[in-house]
Amino acid sequence: MLISGMSGNEIFCLAQKGYAPGEIAVGNSVCSLGLSGALASWGRAIAGGEIAQITEMVSSGRHAAIQRMEDEARRQGASGVTSVVSELRTLAGYTEFLSQGTGIHRPAADGGEFFSTAASGMELYCHLDAGYRPIRFAMGNVAYALGVGRGLTGTLRTIAKGEVREYSQLYNRIRHLALRRLRAEAAKLGANAVVDVAVRMLPYGPGTVELLMTGTASHHGRISSGPVPEERVVTSELRGEELWNLARLGWVPVQLVMATSVYSIGLAAGVGTLFQAMQRGELPEVTRLVYHARENCLELLRKEAIQVGAEQVIGNKLMIQEVGPGLIEVVAIGTAVRRAPGFAPETPQLMPQAIIVDRDRHEAEGPLTRPSDLTRLVATTSRQQFSPAAMLLGLLAFGAVILMALVVVVVAMLLR
Repeated sequence: MLISGMSGNEIFCLAQKGYAPGEIAVGNSVCSLGLSGALASWGRAIAGGEIAQITEMVSSGRHAAIQRMEDEARRQGASGVTSVVSELRTLAGYTEFLSQGTGIHRPAADGGEFFSTAASGMELYCHLDAGYRPIRFAMGNVAYALGVGRGLTGTLRTIAKGEVREYSQLYNRIRHLALRRLRAEAAKLGANAVVDVAVRMLPYGPGTVELLMTGTASHHGRISSGPVPEERVVTSELRGEELWNLARLGWVPVQLVMATSVYSIGLAAGVGTLFQAMQRGELPEVTRLVYHARENCLELLRKEAIQVGAEQVIGNKLMIQEVGPGLIEVVAIGTAVRRAPGFAPETPQLMPQAIIVDRDRHEAEGPLTRPSDLTRLVATTSRQQFSPAAMLLGLLAFGAVILMALVVVVVAMLLR
């Protein structure tokens, strides 16, 4: 009796490429950071930046779970695993890493190496038809904390209106570090592209966050005949059908590009806005601040795309969230592309089954499985509204933080 996680559309699409559905495969790993590792990571969390102990443990745990999932699929006689996910959860005070996917089979006479992919059955069809041969599910991650030092400096910077560069630089550096690690892993696997990239921001303990990027390390014969160095690995967050359509039009992805800007409304502007919010109408200070934050973020994105030799950035998602009292973060992410004739897919037209979104799958996944949904806060902030009560509470908290920071600075000066 076959128990498969595939939908009818997925089965139909993969049948066109000679694949048949297989069993669900699961792998897990339960880990502990240990006392020494916990103390070291706690100290690093105070200092701020990447917490290497947690990054390494999470990376090892995720990779162990993925390997065990693949081993189970091989024992079931599968040729590959689709729809691979990597999850993290707390179990009896420990951390469990769980990987799950659905095996697929092809005729033994066809040969070929075992593979794993983040793509669904429909997206895998699009990837194969567009020339992207899957190799393995790949990932890059960074566990980091803001830290006391950077937090105090950033807090003092929030007194004035404008960009808080300490925060912007941290978030930009962390996101690009995770992307670099994803490309490095793909290059080690012999890939020249990572498709179907997803970006997730996951909480990991007090004050610590894991930025996780996952995708499918693949090889396209027109990009290069063999392996390439990590800086030449192509990355894309486009869906399978988008990638197929892009190839049909003579365009190919170059790189996933990202930018972050963190802005402060400023203490004086915040007080003025509070009184204006008591009356009905536009809040000019907030309007201008959000506008300039978005413009700055898009300019950073444009510069990065030019640096990688792209002609356009498509699929751009621009999101805004409140990261603290009087602080907003704007995030932009998209795929930089260029013209490249000769990348046309195998078939002249994409069949309808490859672009149908299964309703039950869409509802089960929720709004946080795509790279456009970087964080849970980002997904909900667009529905939040500024209100006088909320702004008053925010400004009171903001003033308390400023006062505490000033006290710390004064005490430090007296102790010298």
